[in-house]
Amino acid sequence: MDRMKIMHVLAILCVTAIVIVGFAMLQKGPDIQNQFSVSGTGKVFAKPDIANLTVGVKTEVKATAAEAVKENTKKMNDIVKALKDLGIEEKDIKTVNYSLNPSYDYATSRQRLLGYEVSQNVTIKIRNLDKIGDTISKTTEKGANQIGNIDFTIDDENELKAEARDLAIEKAIAKAEEIADKTGMHLGKIINVYENQYYAPQTNYMAKDMAYGLGGSAEIAAPSIQVGQNEVSVEVNVVYEVK
Repeated sequence: MDRMKIMHVLAILCVTAIVIVGFAMLQKGPDIQNQFSVSGTGKVFAKPDIANLTVGVKTEVKATAAEAVKENTKKMNDIVKALKDLGIEEKDIKTVNYSLNPSYDYATSRQRLLGYEVSQNVTIKIRNLDKIGDTISKTTEKGANQIGNIDFTIDDENELKAEARDLAIEKAIAKAEEIADKTGMHLGKIINVYENQYYAPQTNYMAKDMAYGLGGSAEIAAPSIQVGQNEVSVEVNVVYEVK
């Protein structure tokens, strides 16, 4: 009998515990339901101060791999020298691609080796935006036949992000107050804020795969590149307690 009584007491305790937990969850539920979330987006615009440009040399097919490498190396070395003469530092010139590949003729049923070609690309960080056009023209003169993928960035965006964030919060609060006024909802304190950052696509200049032989001798006019403005956008979600 004692054992049966113990089992009976344990069963009662288990049921009681389940009821207590369920009641606690019911009590907690309204806290989640009595919340109101609203979003706001802040945008600021500023002129970029850095241009990133890709410059490359793709050599015509040569009889041997050694010939292809030699010609490509000569042109790329001349390009790098031209960049340094323009005041671009070595730390801002980075090789991002180098490839040596065989070239075949597939016109007939039998595959025929034509020779070898080399492709090499470098990215350039241009800190003086007045030199973008000269950079394009001078590197093309030295043999570059793949130029493009310019994107403009801002070196330090912290102040711009802070300004955009302030605008986003102001807009979110104003929106919450307007909704509350129109619906009769009573807002309590702000209990959470979430932030998202967005980056608008940057201006791009493309002059990729230019005709072979453009670079090397003739003087080429510097193109006019328009920098424009960059957009820095921050979105916030503000969570209110509803009274």
